[in-house]
Amino acid sequence: MKVAFVGKGGSGKTTLAGLFARHLAAGGAPVLALDADINQHLAAALGATDDEAVLLPALGDHLPEIKEYLRGDNPRIPDAASMVKTTPPGRGSRLIGVDRPNPLYDALVRDVHGVRLAVTGPFASEDLGVACYHSKVGAVELLLNHLADGPGEYVVVDMTAGADSFASGLFTRFDLTFLVCEPTVRSVGVYRQYTGYARDFGVEVKVIGNKVDDESDVEFLRAEVGDDLAGWVSRSAFVKAAERGRFQPIDALEPANRTVLADMRARLDATGKDWARYARQAAEFHRRNAAAWASERVGADLTEQIDLDFIINPAAIDVALRS
Repeated sequence: MKVAFVGKGGSGKTTLAGLFARHLAAGGAPVLALDADINQHLAAALGATDDEAVLLPALGDHLPEIKEYLRGDNPRIPDAASMVKTTPPGRGSRLIGVDRPNPLYDALVRDVHGVRLAVTGPFASEDLGVACYHSKVGAVELLLNHLADGPGEYVVVDMTAGADSFASGLFTRFDLTFLVCEPTVRSVGVYRQYTGYARDFGVEVKVIGNKVDDESDVEFLRAEVGDDLAGWVSRSAFVKAAERGRFQPIDALEPANRTVLADMRARLDATGKDWARYARQAAEFHRRNAAAWASERVGADLTEQIDLDFIINPAAIDVALRS
């Protein structure tokens, strides 16, 4: 399953993404974590020191290599330069699995305290004032378009804050989205904005309350988000210790908060897998991008990259990963 963590800046979405990835990995599940937030704090949430985090290779710095590998021998894509962030897979494309070795993982994925992590990478000095961060996040979108997650495997993505996720089709690449929401008016406002956009595309969103102190906080969240509230995490001495540099095993998390993580996993596992919609939405956003800018930039009609007869599904996954 692919799951995204979104929410207002400062709501704790990166912290919850890190805790959830650690919870899954501690239970023995194959997990791939991706940091697609401009602030790039997921490595720290997983226990990396500042020095370790700086050394992580950045997906955004390796787009040509990512494109070249994923295009495989797809006849609709003549070269890596013809690929853009929304290019969908087709017959001949290389699919990647969550836990199956491949050259991209060797180069770009690192183990951080038991969780395999890849990071988009921060702005470089030459990007400031002239580049859009979404061009870097395009590496994550390409990977997710070609990522064939199987039963019992998980991809956990920490997304950029607020509604910035809607600058591309990346927000549709998930089986379930957890929106982390503090019991505040501003955080609820982000929830309303996000769900207002997301549900037009059938994106499943559930709210996880965070920094909850007492029953009045829970009542506030219930009143504001209704049935979308899937659980809540109380203020945590475990999290506070981590933020002060004292990293502990995930088993040391408060029992009530560990139960919330287990409930989140159960909810994710119960979510339906719709490969046909996944392919359909990939094609839709590729057409939009092709019309808006991509075909003109590349100098070709990029809608011809869409292989209408190709849908990622278990059979296609096995064929592609054997090739």
